[in-house]
Amino acid sequence: MVEAEAVPKSKKLLKLQVDLGEEQPRQIVAGIKEFYSPEELTGTQICVVANLKPAKLMGIVSQGMLLAAKDEDGLCLIRPEKPKKPGTPIG
Repeated sequence: MVEAEAVPKSKKLLKLQVDLGEEQPRQIVAGIKEFYSPEELTGTQICVVANLKPAKLMGIVSQGMLLAAKDEDGLCLIRPEKPKKPGTPIG
């Protein structure tokens, strides 16, 4: 995660810039603000679904989706066990 910031006027959304090994970071908007702060996400690795059609959330284009598990205990992002090169495919 290159950068993360709260989406103004939203209680749930964070705007993320994610390095997928492409020319430019991808922008992803995710409803994880109640579980993660921008500060704790910046510099971490996450798993992303990148082959989706871009969508707009609160007028902001999102170019992918984070992988996460959610149950009665909250939400947990799916992450690599060990550091991996940006853009490494999930198999």
